[in-house]
Amino acid sequence: MDQTPATLAPDAPTLPILIAPHPMLRAKARAIVPADARPVAELVPRMLATMYAAPGIGLAAPQVGVGLRLVVLDLQPEGERRPRVLLNPELIAASRESEPREEGCLSLPNQYADVVRPLAVTVRYQDLAGTRHQIQAEGLLARCLQHEIDHLDGVLFVDHLSALRRNMIMRKLAKEQRGE
Repeated sequence: MDQTPATLAPDAPTLPILIAPHPMLRAKARAIVPADARPVAELVPRMLATMYAAPGIGLAAPQVGVGLRLVVLDLQPEGERRPRVLLNPELIAASRESEPREEGCLSLPNQYADVVRPLAVTVRYQDLAGTRHQIQAEGLLARCLQHEIDHLDGVLFVDHLSALRRNMIMRKLAKEQRGE
């Protein structure tokens, strides 16, 4: 699969983002195999367009109803778009040092909480051409990678909170979704 700017064009139609507690958000996504090349190539531009329109800095395929281990992200340094596409990402190392930082999620709109995560991580993944890569990340990129990889395993950021805090957020989200 080619990873050219045309392939990653963000002017593609957007996809609906699933909102918790949708069951798809709790399912473990399956690994992408070579037979998935065409559907993945068609999905990536739509996921990027959806992420940018939301707006967000990361989006996992399960959030748009697709059970594949696929993540798109773009921290947009200096306001410039620099999309990354990660197929079958896996966390292979994490620092012992961690810190709390506020997180939100496109699948839990308007809900935020401090989540403790490792400061630095190493992630192995494939690009659209199937080439294997490894990235060492820290700061916001490390946090974003951990958050999106969690989605591939059916984990939401609220799962890292106390049961009391998680339940408060989920009740507030449900109330907002009902328009109360």
